[in-house]
Amino acid sequence: MARKRKRPDVTEPALSMTPMIDVVFQLLIYFIVTTKPIDVMTNLDVFRPAPDKTAKEDQKPPNLVRVGVYQDGYTVNDIPVTLDKLDAALGKVASIDTGQTIMITVSAVSKHGMLVKVLDLCAKNNLRSLSVVSASN
Repeated sequence: MARKRKRPDVTEPALSMTPMIDVVFQLLIYFIVTTKPIDVMTNLDVFRPAPDKTAKEDQKPPNLVRVGVYQDGYTVNDIPVTLDKLDAALGKVASIDTGQTIMITVSAVSKHGMLVKVLDLCAKNNLRSLSVVSASN
């Protein structure tokens, strides 16, 4: 009679998933960090409308009031003014046209509160068309 070999009870080999998951997460983080997204806005074609044939060619561009906010004070159209004179000038502009565009140029070294005062004066005089631009000096 043939002898039967006794085999020890062998459990099925198990593959540990923890190291694989760690590697997958590391690869995912690597690709997220190194991927540079494509800027879609730079690849868009822009078609400008043709000039209006019926428009008058001698139209002047709309007047623009330039208010400067600098470290040492305020300017209106490059003329130094105090806060009271700025309020009077904005009031005069508002009495003529409340839709007037006000371009506020703010120096990088000026205090934030100075800009807030100018914005408060514009709101007080009902001027709503504002452009705030940062200046490098």
